[in-house]
Amino acid sequence: MLEDGKLFKGENIGCSGETIGEVVFNTSMIGYQEILTDPSYCEQIVTMTYPQIGNYGVNSIDVESDKIQAKGLIVKECFNYYSNWRAEGSLEDYLKKYNIVGLAGIDTRQLTRHIRLEGAMKGIISTETKAESELKKKMEDYPSITKRDLVKYVTCDKPYIYNPKKGDYKQFVVAVDFGVKMGILKCLDREGFRIIVVPASTKPEEILKYKPDGIFLSNGPGDPAAVNYAVTNIKKLIGKKPIFGICLGHQLLALALGAKTYKLKFGHHGGNYPVKNLRTGKIEITSQNHGFEVDKESLKDIGNTSCKITHLNLNDNTIEGLEYVDINAFTVQYHPEIKPGPHDSGCVFNKFTELIKNFNN
Repeated sequence: MLEDGKLFKGENIGCSGETIGEVVFNTSMIGYQEILTDPSYCEQIVTMTYPQIGNYGVNSIDVESDKIQAKGLIVKECFNYYSNWRAEGSLEDYLKKYNIVGLAGIDTRQLTRHIRLEGAMKGIISTETKAESELKKKMEDYPSITKRDLVKYVTCDKPYIYNPKKGDYKQFVVAVDFGVKMGILKCLDREGFRIIVVPASTKPEEILKYKPDGIFLSNGPGDPAAVNYAVTNIKKLIGKKPIFGICLGHQLLALALGAKTYKLKFGHHGGNYPVKNLRTGKIEITSQNHGFEVDKESLKDIGNTSCKITHLNLNDNTIEGLEYVDINAFTVQYHPEIKPGPHDSGCVFNKFTELIKNFNN
């Protein structure tokens, strides 16, 4: 049941029980394991628009964190008779392993259209409660994603070196973990960075003690304005070192500089979003996962810092990239590590390398 009373009846997959979260839809045809384990989906129930999910199974490699982060999964058809040489198990067993309640056998097209028209909203999947009034009451009592700090549920507990065994590094970066994906850390590693990952609440003084060549602000879940401690900390890092941010990191840097963010009607979740690179005029096919956006009009409130929009979403003209030349920083809203193009957006990691080189020279 959705928050507005819309009801869908189907079959239980994964564990039995109840789960509540914000219901969103993802337009990717593949990648359900990466989606489920992405920390940015914390407190969300994911609806896959592609009808057949689970047909290539799951494995221990295609993960973005150490567990399923989504609150639930909704699909049209869940396939347990998987076929893939890399598969190590079925999707349903994977859901059961992490106690995830899922739903199959409903019209996911209808659900997706309803969310597009009415907006993302809370929903509940239940195998225990039949009374509609009781389902509604449980949702009413459950907090909204807006104005909640979800980062505290997904950030690391203590600092760690991501790639301790590699010896030949070009530069050293501190990655602030707001819910960082393993795929992003792998891209930074391939770019030649030695990476130390620190908790989201790490004080700027502690970050600078590491003497990094650059600072990376990671992706993460929820409302950026609710992560006020991160905004405060980032303000004190601006101009000290080159900064690169992705997704939530993109939004947090904008907030730290004086801009505002707002909640999108149904968010951007999927692997086929067209983004225009305003520098080159080329169109990049991108992967995205965010429910909040930097307010374009509020960029004029940034003040003395020069800000330039570098990328725009061609579906709704929202901001997908910002550059701040005088403070040696740039950010993107999309996820360049996925590269569904397949190589459209990977150059941003090399841009971080060049930014650091120019800063040091």
